[in-house]
Amino acid sequence: MALATKTTAPADRGTGRPPSPKRSRGFWASTIGKKTVMAVSGLLMLGYLVAHVMGNLKVFFGPEEFNAYGHWLRTMGAPVLHHSWALWLVRIVLVAAVVAHAVSAFQLSRRDIKARPTAYVHRRRRSTYATRTMRWGGVIVALFIVWHILDLTTGTAHPGGFQEGHPYQNVVDTFSTWYGNLVYIVAMIAVGLHVRHGFWSAAQTLGVGDARRERVLKILANGLALALTAGFVSVPVAVMTGVVS
Repeated sequence: MALATKTTAPADRGTGRPPSPKRSRGFWASTIGKKTVMAVSGLLMLGYLVAHVMGNLKVFFGPEEFNAYGHWLRTMGAPVLHHSWALWLVRIVLVAAVVAHAVSAFQLSRRDIKARPTAYVHRRRRSTYATRTMRWGGVIVALFIVWHILDLTTGTAHPGGFQEGHPYQNVVDTFSTWYGNLVYIVAMIAVGLHVRHGFWSAAQTLGVGDARRERVLKILANGLALALTAGFVSVPVAVMTGVVS
C-alpha cells in the first residue's frame, strides 16, 4: 500500500523554513527601499541648498553681480541648450526629489504608526529637538517653498513691484517687510534642523555611518546645518540692517 505524500511549501535552503514573503516584495514596497529613496532625494536637495546659498551670498557684492548671476541661471548650458532649458531641468529634478522625499516620509510615518498604534508614554530623553520636529519641520519647509516661488520666481505674492530680470531689487523688496523676514528666518531654522538630523540619518541608511564614524558624521551634520542656516539668514539680516539696500 502506497503512503500518501504530504505537499509542503518549498523551504529556504538550509533553514527548513518557508521562504519569507518579503523576498518577493519590490524595492519601493520595502521599508529599506523607502528609506533609501528618502536618503538619496534628501542628499540631492542638500546639494541644491549648498549651491543655492552660495548664489544667494552674491547679493553682498552688489546689484550688478547678483543680477548677472540671475541671468546666468537662465543661460547656463548655452549655446547647446536654449534659454532656461538647463534651469528647467534642475527644477524638474528638484520637484521629483521633493515629491519622492515627501511620499517616502509620509508612507514610512504611516507604517511606523501602524506598527506602533499606541504612542509611547515616555519620550526618550536623548532624542534631539530636531528628531522630534522632523515631520513638522518638513511641513514648514514645504509651505515655505510654495511661498518662496510665488514671491521671488513668479512674483505673484511679491510685496513690491516685481521686476523680471532684477533679482537684487526683488530680494530687497521682500526683506524690507517684517513678514518676509519672519517667514524666511523661521523656514531657514527649520531647514537647518532638518539638515542636521537628515544628513546623519541618510548616512546611516546608505551604510556610510558606523560606530567609529558616528562622531565625525554628527559634527559634519551640525556644521552643515549651521553654515546653511547662517548663510541663508544673513541675507534678510543684511537687508534689515541696511548692509544690502
